Order: sequence, then structure tokens, then C-alpha cells
Amino acid sequence: MLEVGDSVPTFDLEAGTGERVGTARLRGSRWVIYFYPKDNTSGCTIETREFGQALPEFSARGVRVFGCSVGDAAAKKAFAESCDAAALPLLADPDHQVAEAFGVWGQRTFAGNTYMGIARTTFVVDPEGRIEHVFADVKPTGHAAEVMAVLPS
Repeated sequence: MLEVGDSVPTFDLEAGTGERVGTARLRGSRWVIYFYPKDNTSGCTIETREFGQALPEFSARGVRVFGCSVGDAAAKKAFAESCDAAALPLLADPDHQVAEAFGVWGQRTFAGNTYMGIARTTFVVDPEGRIEHVFADVKPTGHAAEVMAVLPS
């Protein structure tokens, strides 16, 4: 997993909002990327809804926020809309290459089943493209506020 001070890997992904989001376009701004395991699951819905509700406050601080998970852009759009977070860009990482590059893809266990998937993790990235803060083993409820608390006001 990437750590504080590491440079973020280069990526360019399609968001459910229809825009392309990549490191080249984000250079010069602070941003947050939260990796979540799966669309339409209870924890991911809570997390995405909370980030969507907090989007105006993040924007007021000049911080962009992106969710990222496996799947296609159409699924990301539908999921964001179902969370009342249509303006929140959810990035489609269909081959989990970006999740792997950030170090959040791997063997997971849930309800006694082992599978390959995303570990719920959030990264705050500084304007130079370096990791400024890492939240690992995230609990969805209250997480958007937790991230907001580490950002400059």
C-alpha cells in the first residue's frame, strides 16, 4: 500500500459523471481518492452518500473527491445516483489496475469467504501528487468527516 510521501501512480479513468480523471489533470490541486469494495453494498452506500453530502464543503476548501472501485462507468453513474451523490465522480477501474497500483487490491476475507478485492482505503493527495494522508481499514460511517478533519481549512 502506498504510504505518506509516496508519489501517486499515473492513471486516467472514466468517471460515472462522464469525465476522464487522471493524475495529469489533477496536478496542482489537493484531492482525495477513496477506494471502496463494491457498488450497491451497505458500507459502500453509506460512505458514498456521506462523501456526496460533504462535496460542497470539500469543494469550498479547493479539494476534489473521487471514489474508485471495479466496474464500468455506467455502473458508477447508477450507484452514485442511488446514493444521492450524482455529482460525485466515481471512477471505473474495471481491471483493478489503479487499485493494484495504490496497493489496495488483494486477498480479502468476508463472512468466511476468501476472494480478491479492494481494501476500503482513502488517500489524501497533495498538489505535487504525493500522498499526504492514508486512512486504512476505513469504517464507512463518519469517514467523510474524518477526512475533512485532516485537510487545511
